[in-house]
Amino acid sequence: MEIQERKMKVQKRQSVVLVPYPFQGHLTPMLQLGSILHSQGFSVVVAHTEFNAPDYSNHLEFVFHSMNDRLQGRDMSMPSLENMYDLNENCKAPLKNYLVRMMEDDDDELACIVYDNVMFFVDDVVTQLRIPSIVLRTFSATYLHSMVTILQKPDKYLPFKESQLLDPLPELHPLRFKDIPFPVIDNTVPERILEFCRAMSDIGSSVATIWNTMEDLEKSLLLRVQEHYKVPFFPIGPLHIMAPSTSSTSLLEEDYSCIEWLDGQAPNSVLYVSLGSLVKIDDKELIETAWGLANSEQPFLWVVRPGSVSGFQWTEALPEGFDETIGERGRIVKWAPQKQVLSHPAIGGFFTHCGWNSTLESICEEVPVICRPILADQPVNARYLSQIYMVGLELEATERSVIEKTVRKLMLSEEGKDLKKRVVDMKQKIIAGMQIDGSSHKNLNDLVHFISSLPSRAPPKPAVGGILSSNYIPSKTIIES
Repeated sequence: MEIQERKMKVQKRQSVVLVPYPFQGHLTPMLQLGSILHSQGFSVVVAHTEFNAPDYSNHLEFVFHSMNDRLQGRDMSMPSLENMYDLNENCKAPLKNYLVRMMEDDDDELACIVYDNVMFFVDDVVTQLRIPSIVLRTFSATYLHSMVTILQKPDKYLPFKESQLLDPLPELHPLRFKDIPFPVIDNTVPERILEFCRAMSDIGSSVATIWNTMEDLEKSLLLRVQEHYKVPFFPIGPLHIMAPSTSSTSLLEEDYSCIEWLDGQAPNSVLYVSLGSLVKIDDKELIETAWGLANSEQPFLWVVRPGSVSGFQWTEALPEGFDETIGERGRIVKWAPQKQVLSHPAIGGFFTHCGWNSTLESICEEVPVICRPILADQPVNARYLSQIYMVGLELEATERSVIEKTVRKLMLSEEGKDLKKRVVDMKQKIIAGMQIDGSSHKNLNDLVHFISSLPSRAPPKPAVGGILSSNYIPSKTIIES
């Protein structure tokens, strides 16, 4: 009988609980990570907010648990500081209660919690329950490095003068003051925003960090950031390719009719235009973009998300005569299946906000970009795409003449062809990292072993290398490989 009980214990499956931040750019990589972990033999539980709940039917391999976020009736179209803090506070008790019940259940062994760094409340919960936790960074190491550098010595960077916008940020080449990775108000960043970013950047008691990036892309910056945090790093990206599941993670309905339209276009002829799932623009920029696209005389597929133009439902603000001017040369949709669009042979360029998911997807599909960043990590990504990787063009102004000129340069010029060659080379490096002997594949194997070896009820780990410690001794640890 004792032998049989031991056998049953050995055969228990390890569970990993994922806690995503409920916006598209964060939810997508977390669900992709869940698909990867499930394929490696883990049971996957997704503890999500009621707001922007994922579609269960697209992920039948997961167990879902809905946490009462108490945000009903709030305007959540843009994540305000108040809403983000309330989200973190309101989800503490629901997650804790669920985990307690889960640990009392004898079916599976709870291996660890993996949480999005914006959901930093999880650290309080896991510290109380003595459960190991791992942070998922859904953005680039470059972005986090720029944040940490400024947070350590904010007085060195803030406030700045209007005349400094194009000046280089000290120690952060090639970034300029206009690329500062925080919301800027009157040429500075309010202390309440810096405080939130400190909380978001901290790893608390977490024992490791998973990254949606690759050593081949960001090795030097990963090493530099790891010296700060002093925990194992597992860069296993790009998650959208590493994930075995092709199920949609979109919170919005995707219009697949645009694929049929692309089928009728010449190879490398279409500019795909999308500013992501969160960004809003005003009607003036919509009009300037419309005429810039029309005057470029290039075919385009343009995503105009409902509610993305301030003060308008959808495309009512488009200028009179625009439809007649473009005819069949342009197509506007409310939302598109982006990975399928970027992989389509008709796509020759991507006019993008430079979110990290879009950045990785464009590189992996060998599509050069026009950079129109607006918030968060986008200015940092855009600067690297245009100045370091040299696979993109910076949009210098949102005026129709500038847009027209930039589109034509990307799609028709020799410079555009050079961008295409470089992004093809970048993709080859990424593909190499995903092979059996590549860095992402090795890091994934190490991550699986790391999670499997974690003690189920770990003692709390004191935080080291936190955001405020600027005089740390560089660690000799290296990326898990």
